Amino acid sequence: MTNETLANNTAELLTVDVTVVGGGMVGAAIALALSQAGLRVALVEKQAPAQFDPGSAPDLRVSSINLASEAWLTALGAWQPLQQMRLCPYQYLQAFEQPQSVVTFDAATIKRSHLGHIVENNLLQLALWQQLPAELTRFCPDSVVKLSQTSDSAILTLDSGAQLHSKLVIAADGGNSQLRQLAGIGTNGWQYQQACLVALVNTPYPQQDVTWQQFTPTGPKAFLPLPGPQGSIVWYEDAARVKQLAALSPQQLTQELLKAFPAQLGKVEVESSSWFPLARMDANSYYAGRVVLAGDAAHTINPLAGQGVNLGFADAKLLTELIISAHQQQQDPGSAALLSRYQRKRKPANLLMMSTMDGFYQLFGNDIAPLRSLRQLALTVASRSSMLKALVARYAVGSE
Repeated sequence: MTNETLANNTAELLTVDVTVVGGGMVGAAIALALSQAGLRVALVEKQAPAQFDPGSAPDLRVSSINLASEAWLTALGAWQPLQQMRLCPYQYLQAFEQPQSVVTFDAATIKRSHLGHIVENNLLQLALWQQLPAELTRFCPDSVVKLSQTSDSAILTLDSGAQLHSKLVIAADGGNSQLRQLAGIGTNGWQYQQACLVALVNTPYPQQDVTWQQFTPTGPKAFLPLPGPQGSIVWYEDAARVKQLAALSPQQLTQELLKAFPAQLGKVEVESSSWFPLARMDANSYYAGRVVLAGDAAHTINPLAGQGVNLGFADAKLLTELIISAHQQQQDPGSAALLSRYQRKRKPANLLMMSTMDGFYQLFGNDIAPLRSLRQLALTVASRSSMLKALVARYAVGSE
């Protein structure tokens, strides 16, 4: 029976080892890793990624992929096709408050060729989907409307009418995860007072290999390099101000950028822009019964250092390793012992990163005199310490 027949036959009941709900970057990586290991996998996703058009403008949604994530994606076979599409490596990471006192973190200090890549989210998702094997059953476009659980299975009813019986269901359906809600898992967190504007800009320079971030009392301003003479601007500001900026024409927004950003940005021209609110969210538990959360379904983080998707890939890598090991030993991939082990390892690591980003947010996001002195001291110490620079560089690439 073909995937299309399964997806369109509303009377169909399918039994698999694992169902992954959400086919974005994290969900697709999980489905790929498990299916490559021989598990019976179903993937439920509302919309498949569009095919790559070399002539299209870069997407506004980009991520900074660190070396740890890159290594795992390479092992899955998804990095190689992405290299045939679009991505931009960067060798340097710069941080500063005043343009004359820049702290530079260099890949060479840790004997690496680069610190990471800036990648369009939709292209990374596409590269993962291109590797999904034919035997993986896809329900797309489709979505979950009902969840019920027994002691040994989770049963999903889809909008198409299909039913999926699984030993484990993985929720990778984003920060507003419907499956998390159906599983009865609560969350805690808050909205930040700021919002974030992102813009695609044309630059007067050839392709760059440095990403930089300026800390200001009103919020960070960052530049991410893209392939060719283009870049991505990230501008944190008061939410009302961001909404005002987002309503401007590209020409008007260009003028605001040139006034607000440091001179090293150059005379850029805005192509397109968008904005989103900033929120922190942490699930009270990473699993309930035979439903387990991964990526943004489990946690959302202040995107100050671009670590959100790397945390999601770290979740995915550990979770798939535990499931594959259980499968090879003919053990239950949805057991409470396995899911508890996953939570014990990933929840503290994610909370640490979330709290670290909040600490940076508080330290650099205001103009209180004592904190201003403290951050100036911190940047001065960092600029003079080769050991500290190497430590930050290793942290940035995802090294333990």
